[in-house]
Amino acid sequence: MLVRGGFLDSAEQQDKLTGSGGSAQAVLFGRFQFTAQDGSEVSISNRRARALLAMLCLAPDEPIDRDHLSKLLWPGRFEAQARASLRQCLLDLGKVLTSADCNLLDVSRSRISLKPETVRTDLSELHVCLADGDCREATDRLNSIGAKSLLDQMNFGEAFEGWLAGHRYQAEQRLQTAIATALSELEKRDNLTEHASLLNAWSVRSPVSQTISDRKHGKARIAVLPFISIANPDDHGFFADGVVDELITSLGQVPQLLVAGRTSSFQFKDSDKTPSEIADALNVSHLLEGSVHRQEEQVRVAVSLVDADSGFESWAYSYDGSLDDMFAARAEVVEAVTNGLSDALKLREHETKPRKLTSNREAYGLYLQGRALTIRAIGEGVLPTAIELLEKALAVDPEFAECWTALAEAEINMTVYTPCLDRLERCEKAAGYAKKALSLSPQQAHARIVLAFYAWTQNNIVGALDLAFEAYRLEPNNPDVLNRVGSFLLYCGRSRDALPYIEASIDQDPVNGRNYAILSGVYLNLGNVDAAIEAGQRMVDLGFPSLWLAAALAVSGDNDAAVETYQLTKKLMNTVIFPPAGSAPLDPDAMDAYWLMAAKGLWSGEEQDRKNYCMVLEMLHTTLHDPYDTTITIPAIWMGQAQMVFKTLGQQITTANFFSFMSLWTDAEPINQVRLHPDFMDFAERIGMVAAWEKYGWPDLPVGRSDVN
Repeated sequence: MLVRGGFLDSAEQQDKLTGSGGSAQAVLFGRFQFTAQDGSEVSISNRRARALLAMLCLAPDEPIDRDHLSKLLWPGRFEAQARASLRQCLLDLGKVLTSADCNLLDVSRSRISLKPETVRTDLSELHVCLADGDCREATDRLNSIGAKSLLDQMNFGEAFEGWLAGHRYQAEQRLQTAIATALSELEKRDNLTEHASLLNAWSVRSPVSQTISDRKHGKARIAVLPFISIANPDDHGFFADGVVDELITSLGQVPQLLVAGRTSSFQFKDSDKTPSEIADALNVSHLLEGSVHRQEEQVRVAVSLVDADSGFESWAYSYDGSLDDMFAARAEVVEAVTNGLSDALKLREHETKPRKLTSNREAYGLYLQGRALTIRAIGEGVLPTAIELLEKALAVDPEFAECWTALAEAEINMTVYTPCLDRLERCEKAAGYAKKALSLSPQQAHARIVLAFYAWTQNNIVGALDLAFEAYRLEPNNPDVLNRVGSFLLYCGRSRDALPYIEASIDQDPVNGRNYAILSGVYLNLGNVDAAIEAGQRMVDLGFPSLWLAAALAVSGDNDAAVETYQLTKKLMNTVIFPPAGSAPLDPDAMDAYWLMAAKGLWSGEEQDRKNYCMVLEMLHTTLHDPYDTTITIPAIWMGQAQMVFKTLGQQITTANFFSFMSLWTDAEPINQVRLHPDFMDFAERIGMVAAWEKYGWPDLPVGRSDVN
């Protein structure tokens, strides 16, 4: 549905925007105003009737359920009273609109919506200008809008405020994406004047918009490479890695810098690639290299800034002293490097806040070792050892906030990357550790992400999204946070809203295979199958399972390639992929047979293959120690086995299986059979998905009972 509208300051401007006229107009930014087709303002004295119309104009493609609307506008009333009030409100609004010759509303027994092509708004006219490339008009409109909130001064209680906050956020995100696209087009045309005008107008409204443009404009892009460690044999480079971690954190707070993610940077540890090759892979213009040379208790830290194009060193710094001196002065060393590098790149003055670490050298050493293993995650005994080291560090210094967060992450990784049978208990422990970290250091973003994981397991999806967006507000340039925000939106069916976050995460962390798995899922859900295949192939090239590449190939119609590709995943068994909890590994022949049957059941397109694998999933659900394992949940979605999805994910979401939700939103058969099943909305409500939709927006695709969405 196309809904247009705008600031109509003159008859001439009105004619320009409306053409031959025929539509009513609404102003959404600031105080809500409604104008009839003849240009006369429509006065709506009933404030709930005005709010009802405003809600429809803000979300024109989203019919509103009558029962839900009555609860939003008449909170605290008995259900029958609220419904009766809504009926009277609709009568009042209908009379006002009829007298203004505005036939806008489509009212049924279950829902209320706007009729297509009947209303234009200032918000959607701004989108039209941007889509048409009329950036001057878009700039004028943005300057007129300024920092006004959408539907300002409307408040009917907490539930209404939650609905409005979610829809404001969606509208701002879509506008942010449209602005980014327009800025990119202006850059391609080398139209720097209009680019600057549009960016300045947008930055007044949304300071966060700077993060979009700054990825291509005004920010130096830098990667902190793993430092070379020349140390005692028992050091293992942990101290050097600790210096790098603190530098990444510090430099990430410099407004004019965009720092490559740690995962991607550490891919080049001990690499023989040239600086230019590394910079190309990481999409940066500068590399920060260094070394830590330890000889007994003496330490020397040397750091240099390398220009990626020339390969020449443009700035250098060194520190010499005892290990105790270095440990005590490491915050000053990191600050000195940050300031020196900023001077070398001619950046503006800035203020950075160091992480709350520890003053105890023993605790710090244990933390560095434990955190390195936590990040590595996969391997025999890796995570149990990490947890043991981190617990020892906290025994030495229980006020070590970052260590509590690392311990929380280690426990989460145990539930995701190992076939453990105590996932729920470990996840609850992780949440407790994250809360402890926040009590010591309230500004931590990653601790909030851990709590968000836990919220998913408690069917509190709206709480998980709230926490993810809190983390994003604290660290908008943290690629891990960007990925989680995008992932959570994707799991809820908001693929369009997820895409900018995932793309921004990859822009900053381009050698992280998990990012491409999520990107492949986003593109597949949006119907861009070629892009989904490309992202899936990149994921495989980086050593991740080929599951989503197979899905994209099948949707493209290449079932034979999908079957073959899916089987390749068996090569990662017992290394990246583990058997279900409590199950012994299969012998080679049995594994080959199982993966062939699974691949055919999922992607051959033959109904008998699908039925055979569905029967196997039923058997696994009955016999496995963990009946909610991803071995069951992901194939059940891909095969459209709705009842299996409802009795697995509908009964228990775990940190290991909740990423299965990303596959629900692919518009292809037989996957659609789950989302469009008549029981899907009951399932979605039971797990807390509906509550998330009501606050953050409904899925991009239709679901179950279409009269609800």
